[in-house]
Amino acid sequence: MGKQVEFLFDFGSPTAYLAYTQLPKIAAKHGAEIVWTPILLGGVHKASGNQSPAFVPAKGRWMFGDIAKWAKRYGVPFEMNPNFPVNTIALMRGAVAMQMKMPDQFLAYVDAMFKAMWEKPRNLGDPSEVAAVLKDAGLDPEKIFVMVGEQEVKDKLKGNSDNAVKRGVFGAPTFFIGDEMFFGQDRLEFVGEALEAQAA
Repeated sequence: MGKQVEFLFDFGSPTAYLAYTQLPKIAAKHGAEIVWTPILLGGVHKASGNQSPAFVPAKGRWMFGDIAKWAKRYGVPFEMNPNFPVNTIALMRGAVAMQMKMPDQFLAYVDAMFKAMWEKPRNLGDPSEVAAVLKDAGLDPEKIFVMVGEQEVKDKLKGNSDNAVKRGVFGAPTFFIGDEMFFGQDRLEFVGEALEAQAA
């Protein structure tokens, strides 16, 4: 097995978006494969006793200023979504469904959702808005919406989230290299160092 970095993410996390813009370059530099693991951040927060900065006003104000600085440093677009926080359960079930059933279009789905959440913000709590985003990305909204409702998809997302909590995860983005856990997009430099040190 070659080098791998696991990326646990939820589209509702702006820092997961920042990580998404940088991790592929880091993985490519070190010849590593990204293992994509969709989780439901709300469920992870609840199970771990954590909560979104959206519910801690002072932390939220600071965090979004900090994110803007990181986006500028990375040279990537970022715009605060006025609909934040968005209930992402359907979006994350969609990610699981694409991964399970349409893996060749999984990354197109991920890219479309992250960009619609944090580059050119759309109200992704509105199914009609999600459908429009999917159509614009060349994906089939009706087919995806059907898959989102399937029990095996629901169970897989719950399993991903429950397993993440058992492994010590309390938020997103979280990365694993082997058993070593890294939390936050501001730890990507450490992720790169760990990949550099990892035997292929």
